[in-house]
Amino acid sequence: MDTIFALSSGAPPAAIGVIRISGVDAAEAARRFVAPAGSLPEPRRAVLRRLYDPDTKMLLDEALLLWFRAPHSATGEDLVELHVHGGRAVVDAVQGALARQAGLRHAEPGEFTRRALMAGRMDLTQAEGLGDLLTAQTEAARVAAMGTMRGTVRHAAEAWQAALLALAARVEAVLDHADEDDVEEERELAAVRSGTADLAADMGSRLDNPPVERLQEGVRVILAGPPNSGKSTLLNRMSEQEAAIVSPIAGTTRDRIDVALRRAGKAFVFTDTAGLVDATDDPIERIGIERSKDAIGRADIIVWLGDGPPPDAAAEILKIHSRADEAGRGDAPSDRISVSAVTGQGIDALWRAIEKTAASLLPRLDVLVLNRRQRSLLEEARVALTAVAGVEDPLVLAEQLRLAMRSIDRVTGKADVEAMLDSLFSRFCIGK
Repeated sequence: MDTIFALSSGAPPAAIGVIRISGVDAAEAARRFVAPAGSLPEPRRAVLRRLYDPDTKMLLDEALLLWFRAPHSATGEDLVELHVHGGRAVVDAVQGALARQAGLRHAEPGEFTRRALMAGRMDLTQAEGLGDLLTAQTEAARVAAMGTMRGTVRHAAEAWQAALLALAARVEAVLDHADEDDVEEERELAAVRSGTADLAADMGSRLDNPPVERLQEGVRVILAGPPNSGKSTLLNRMSEQEAAIVSPIAGTTRDRIDVALRRAGKAFVFTDTAGLVDATDDPIERIGIERSKDAIGRADIIVWLGDGPPPDAAAEILKIHSRADEAGRGDAPSDRISVSAVTGQGIDALWRAIEKTAASLLPRLDVLVLNRRQRSLLEEARVALTAVAGVEDPLVLAEQLRLAMRSIDRVTGKADVEAMLDSLFSRFCIGK
């Protein structure tokens, strides 16, 4: 396997640039660069070394050097870290010199993590957690990703797998020794069916928690209502920016306007929509209305600014009494939040209502959080176990348990891991 290298820290300029070298030739490559010649420290001990270009003998930098002997490294291979000064010229010079060395090549996106996975330094769920951590935009997403990296999903999968193996052993005992007096087939199979029902219920309860992707994608909040109901003004107030054009002319907003917001460690996507009318002769306005209806159909929360009844929708609907600062609109109906986007009246109350509603749509962080791939495989296992109810044939029981175990193995990457690695690591940075 090739020896690879890459900048694993942030893009220059920075205070420090950490360049990693991983593979069978990592230590030898580092020896060619350092002075005194060939001088490497003891494993896991940082030392200051001058780095020279092996070809030109030009001094490149003074850097901290650490190396980790296989298999006790992040990748499971010999791994060297060069902590160089983080200027662009220094980083480029060191990487350029590395690239000219025989047997070394620049790493592909996610290749360090892929090697760690293949070496058993982490499992597939932990690699996915690292990917989520690298793209986390909110505190909730960070906490969820850290939990997955620390093995919460893996530990749950291992517990399910251990329980499934114990049940499978009982079925095998029935198949192998049913004619012996010490195995009572009916009692054993009943115990297996009871155990599979308990496991299926446990898996089902974990599936009740929304997927972790909701933390990254954000809760979709749609501002909807008739023309001139104050949607654009409200979007600007809540986003604290001039995101939408505000005008007293009806129909100013012709298309959806999306604004990503973060509040209290959670992500939201607010969408301003074209005003809803029953009919229009304007073809552009008609397209805007259709797009508004499409957005409403995909919403998580609808903030309805109209005085009339809101449209039928599957989303949660928060009805507000908008433009409360205007003459004649001071008294709000009891079922509405009184809001003025101009003065700020009711904005905090609206945010509280949105956050309370969003809490039921986002995954809880105090229980197991799964991504969509993991949820799909867990659902496969749950379905296989649910199918056991009422089954008398031990061969059928054994097959259903085997199907469930295979699905759980795919969660952690013990089976079919290569099928999704390219997709996973395509979103990693080079140095990971």
